[in-house]
Amino acid sequence: MQLSPRVSPAFLVALTLSSCLLSSCNRGAHEKRIAFIPKGQAHVFWQSVHAGAIKAERENPGYTVVWNGPASETDYTGQIKIVDAALNQNVDAICLAPIDKKILVSLVEHAAAIGKPMIIFDSGVDTDTFTSMVATDNVEGGRMAARRLNEVLGGKGKVVEVAVQPGSASTMDREQGFENTLKEAAPGIHLVDKQYGMADFAKSLKVAENMLTAAPDLGGMFGSNESSTVGAVRALQSKNRKDVKLVGFDSSPQLLEALKSGEIDALIVQDPFEMGYRSMIAAITKLKGGTPDHIQNIQPTLVTRENMNAPDIQKKINPDLQKYLTSQK
Repeated sequence: MQLSPRVSPAFLVALTLSSCLLSSCNRGAHEKRIAFIPKGQAHVFWQSVHAGAIKAERENPGYTVVWNGPASETDYTGQIKIVDAALNQNVDAICLAPIDKKILVSLVEHAAAIGKPMIIFDSGVDTDTFTSMVATDNVEGGRMAARRLNEVLGGKGKVVEVAVQPGSASTMDREQGFENTLKEAAPGIHLVDKQYGMADFAKSLKVAENMLTAAPDLGGMFGSNESSTVGAVRALQSKNRKDVKLVGFDSSPQLLEALKSGEIDALIVQDPFEMGYRSMIAAITKLKGGTPDHIQNIQPTLVTRENMNAPDIQKKINPDLQKYLTSQK
């Protein structure tokens, strides 16, 4: 099996120091250390995952989150180095959100071969050798977006899609669910363009503006993650296109403000806090000798201006991050 090249000693020292700062290294010789490796650090989504993992940590003394991920969600080389380093350090389990469903396969399979529990979260990977996978039902999320646009457009019109990036299983599933549902259940809605924003706010804005310019009679847009939706709403603002209905995926303070103002019609919202919590619990269960469910799906929620203040919705879109993402327990 071909694994990624070994990283430099300087990188390992930096990673170890970072892990110690985040997880308080002096918590006892018998603690179990669980590496959490997200796709990136920039989006509110990952902060919510982190907070959920810390909640599970606090409920289970002796089990510690070691959080580290690449700065960019396109940096699969950086993520490979972090996973490779975690496999060669004294961590007891790994929770991983793979940037690419194919490129990370060898490392996931290597973890299984050496008996290291590997929990996959958020996005799938092209192997089933992991211990457990905790993820949103992304195909259903894409279907929900298609049904919403079909409803608000009255069953007819042109739409475009601000996609994320090839190889990202979670967003590819959303996009496929969206596209298939338009074909099957919304024959009067025509998808006229799809462009990738590469998980970047500025690039998503640029491709959204390009599609708006190319289709002046556009009726709707779908953004399949946080950065895609932010890019889309900024493009609508810059073009003063209040006539276009935007359905996005994920939530953030900026997106919720745009939903409240009517610039976004609806958001398909995940529960990243619950995802982080369940991933940590799955790792702890395995380390205690148990068997967590191999596949754990979390249902997405359609959030509109009318229901966004409901208590169950607020719990998902406004988790108390500060309560958990501090150095004090």
